[in-house]
Amino acid sequence: MTYESEIKADEGDSVAVHLNGETIHDGEAPRSRKRLYIVAALVVLAAIIAAYVFLTAGAAEEGPDTSAQAPAITVVSPGRTTVEGEIVATGVLAARRETPVGVVGEGGRVTSVPVDAGDWVRQGQVLAIIDRSVQSQQAQSAAAQIQVAQADANLAQSNLDRALQLVERGFVSKADVDRLTATRDAAVARVRVAQAQSRELQARNARLNIVAPAAGLILERNVEPGQTVSGGSPALFTIAKGGEMEMLAQLGETELASIRAGVSADVTPVGSAKNFTGQVWQVAPTIDRQNRQGTARIALSYDPALRPGGFATARILSGMTTAPILPESAVLSDDKGSFVYVIDAENKAQRRAVETGMVTSEGVVIAEGITGNERIVLRAGGFLTEGETVNPRPQAK
Repeated sequence: MTYESEIKADEGDSVAVHLNGETIHDGEAPRSRKRLYIVAALVVLAAIIAAYVFLTAGAAEEGPDTSAQAPAITVVSPGRTTVEGEIVATGVLAARRETPVGVVGEGGRVTSVPVDAGDWVRQGQVLAIIDRSVQSQQAQSAAAQIQVAQADANLAQSNLDRALQLVERGFVSKADVDRLTATRDAAVARVRVAQAQSRELQARNARLNIVAPAAGLILERNVEPGQTVSGGSPALFTIAKGGEMEMLAQLGETELASIRAGVSADVTPVGSAKNFTGQVWQVAPTIDRQNRQGTARIALSYDPALRPGGFATARILSGMTTAPILPESAVLSDDKGSFVYVIDAENKAQRRAVETGMVTSEGVVIAEGITGNERIVLRAGGFLTEGETVNPRPQAK
């Protein structure tokens, strides 16, 4: 090989190197190294891009792993539990046998009212006294008429007795005897009429006063002394016979069909924390056409806290039932009603409408909507949306 070089070292002149017949100037060497660096950097960048594309393509072929990103949700499968059936109903309190008491006789001016609402009375007790000054004079007159009629009857009997003695002697004819007998009979009849009239007045006077037709509790008093009453006046008193109370519980036709007379019930008046145990004594034989409800009448013993006209809540036992029971946190509600979230086979949340029953110490009884074998979201259902993918985790035992 032939090497030939020529170097010029004069100041201000370029240095030229001849290599194998080619001339390389000193300014071209740095530019060559710079181009090598750029090419190397481009190669490295291309390798990085190729690696990224390869990894991305591989991940796309395998599919996205969303299980790690899905929220972890606790689920429960409640199964079915046998519980004592219970129906909750509302209604009003009332007297079981409400007896209105009004004017029986001709009425008059009330002089005294010895009882008031809330008092216990016995049968026949006087509730209001009516002025009877006029009726008393009429009774005395009737008694005098009896005495007059009796005197006439005694006189007629004496005349008849004398005539019968004279008939045997021939001084009185048979016709006179018959006439005297008729007179005597008429006089006796007038006595009986006078006695009947007197008894009638006495009966009327006895009916002037307002008396209790049965023993019980006075619920209302609508009369005051000085008031004039008559047969057409409204009821002056209202009595709860025997003080017995009841609750008129309003039930839907489906619930009404599931209870019977004789079952027990707990009644809680509004504003009171006290429960009263009663018994259903009558189930309405008809259903209201307007609201599709019927009435179950619950008999209750007297208690001052049971005020007729007030509202109350009743819990009526309706026999044993088997149904799923969920914690209250699993049951949600909105304007469409109660619902739960069910996790399907693809781990997606699906809304399921349910009908809730009674609330027990174990949770809420689900009457309709689920079988109990589903995976139900236990908590945080309010933060889910229908169709959302979740990571279900069974509830810890």
